[in-house]
Amino acid sequence: MKQFLRTFMCDENGAVTVDWVVLAAAVVGLAAAIVTAMQANALSLTGSIASFLAGWAF
Repeated sequence: MKQFLRTFMCDENGAVTVDWVVLAAAVVGLAAAIVTAMQANALSLTGSIASFLAGWAF
């Protein structure tokens, strides 16, 4: 049993997977934050452009 526990404690096969899962979650969270921040500004800019174009006479 001691040998099994020693081998289990030294085995690092799953550690890399956990690192990649955490890294991927951070990237997804950062992308969501960026999209949320840009969405409000994009809607405001679209409204400004629409108002500008509506004032033009052809």
